[in-house]
Amino acid sequence: MPNRSSDILYQLIHSLEKSEKRHFKLYIKRSSAKEDLKIVLLFDALDKLHDYDEKLLLRRLPTIEKPQLANLKTHLYKQILSSLRLLKNTDNIDLQLNEQLDYARILYNKGLKHQSLRTLERVKEIARSNYKFSFLTQVISLEKKIETLHITRSTLEKTANLATEALDVAEHITRVAKLSNLALLLYGWYVKNGHARNEEDEVDVKKFFKESLPEIHTAEAGFYEKLYYYQSYVWYAFIRQDFLMYYKYSQKWADLFNAEEMMKSVEIGHYIKGMHNLLNAHFDLRNFQKFQTTLDEFEAFATTHLANQHDNFRVHTFIYINSAKINQHLMLGTFSEGLSLIKIIEGKLEEYALYVDRHRILVFNYKFATLYFGHGDYATCIDYLQKIINDQVGLRNDLQCYARLMHLMAHYELGNTEIIEYLIKSVYRFMAKMKNLTIIEEEMFKFLKKSFNISPRKLHDEFELFLGIIKKYEKSRFETRAFAYLDIISWVESKVYNKSMSSVINDKYMASKKRYYIN
Repeated sequence: MPNRSSDILYQLIHSLEKSEKRHFKLYIKRSSAKEDLKIVLLFDALDKLHDYDEKLLLRRLPTIEKPQLANLKTHLYKQILSSLRLLKNTDNIDLQLNEQLDYARILYNKGLKHQSLRTLERVKEIARSNYKFSFLTQVISLEKKIETLHITRSTLEKTANLATEALDVAEHITRVAKLSNLALLLYGWYVKNGHARNEEDEVDVKKFFKESLPEIHTAEAGFYEKLYYYQSYVWYAFIRQDFLMYYKYSQKWADLFNAEEMMKSVEIGHYIKGMHNLLNAHFDLRNFQKFQTTLDEFEAFATTHLANQHDNFRVHTFIYINSAKINQHLMLGTFSEGLSLIKIIEGKLEEYALYVDRHRILVFNYKFATLYFGHGDYATCIDYLQKIINDQVGLRNDLQCYARLMHLMAHYELGNTEIIEYLIKSVYRFMAKMKNLTIIEEEMFKFLKKSFNISPRKLHDEFELFLGIIKKYEKSRFETRAFAYLDIISWVESKVYNKSMSSVINDKYMASKKRYYIN
C-alpha cells in the first residue's frame, strides 16, 4: 500500500486538515503580495487532484507556464510551512522555545542586551522544566556571547555559574546522545532482522550492548537519560526474546511518563511507543488481565485531545491499538471475531497512506494472514502472505521467512500436494540462507516430507510423535523464536485432539484464567 504520490508538496497539501487549509488561505491574504494569488490557484488545484499528475495540473492552471511551476511549488511549500508554524505554535514546546530564542536574538541584534538576557532566562526556565537540554546549549551559548562581548554588569558569581552550567549541560547531552544512539541502533537491528536467530546473534548483540551502554545512576538521572536507558534495555531484551526483561523495562518506560504526567504532552510519541511495547510484553507473556487493563488505558488516552492534536500521534495510536486488538484475538483464539477488524484497519491504512511506513504494512499483513490461518480460511491466508513474499523492501527478514513457512503450511492444509514438495525445498533454502532455521523448523520440514508417505489412518500417530518432539523446546529461548511468529504447537495439538486451532488456544486461555482466579 504505497504512498499515493512522492511529490512532497502534494503530500503536504493532502496531509492538511480543513482548519489548516482555512488558516493557510487567511494567512496568504494577510501576508502575501498580489502576485502570490498564483500560489493559491496552485494550492487549490493540487488539493483537488486524486493523484499527482503534472500534465493534468498544468492544463487546469492555464495562467501558469511549465518553467514557472518549480519556483511556484517551492514558494507555496514554504508558505504552507510558515502558516502551520503560526497555527501549531502553542501545541509544541519546541516551537515555543524556538520562538522565544528567536526573540532573544532579535533583541540582542537591536542592541537591547539586557532585554535579550531576561528573555534567555525565561527560555532557560521553560527548557529546564521540560528537560529540553539541547535548547539550553543554544541559550547558554548566546548568554556567553553577550557576557563576553559586552559589559552587562553581571556579577562574577553569575558568570562562574554560567560556565559551570555550560559544562553540566554538555555532559548531560553527551550521556543522552550515547543512550539514544544505542536505543536507535538496537531498534534498527530488530527492524532489519527480527529476534536473535542463533547463538552467534546472541553473542554479537550482547557484546555490542555491553560495550555501548554508558554508566548511569537512574536515581540521579534526568528524564531523557532514563527514557533512552529503558528503551535500550527494551530492544536488547526483545531481540534476545528475554520477555521477562522486556516486560520489566517496558513497564519502567510507561511508569516514567506516569510519574511525570507533564512529559506526555512534551514527548507524546515516546509515550505511545512505550504503551505499544508494554502491550506487546503482556502479549508475549500471556498476561491476559494486565493486557486488558493496559489496552483500556491506551484506548482512553486515544480519545484525548493530546493524542489527536497531530497526525503522527493519531495514526500511530490507531496502529498500535489495532495491532494490540489483533494480538488479543490471537492469544484468546477468537480468530473469527478478529477477522471483523481487517476491513476497518485496511480502510484506515488507505486513508493514512501518506503516514504509514512499509514495515507497519508488512506486520499487519502477517497478522491478517495469521487470523485467517487460525480461522481455517487458508486461501485468503495465502493471499495476504503473497503480499509479504512479493515485497522487495528488504525489511524484517524474519517475517519473510515465517511468511513462507505459513504459506507452506496453508498449502499443506489445502492438500495442494503437487506443489508442497517444491515449497518445502524452496522455503528450506530461503530460511537457511537467512540463517533462520532452528530445530523447530528442521523438525517441521522432516514431518511434512514424511507425511506424504503416511496413510491418513496413521497420520494421527505421527502428529502425536511430532508434538512430543516440539513440546520439549517450548521453553527454550532460541527455539521459541518459531512459536513467537506462529503457534505451531497449537496447530499440531488441533490435529492430535481433533479440535479447531481456535478451540485449542481458547482452552489454554480458560485454563490460565481459572489458575489466575484460584491464585
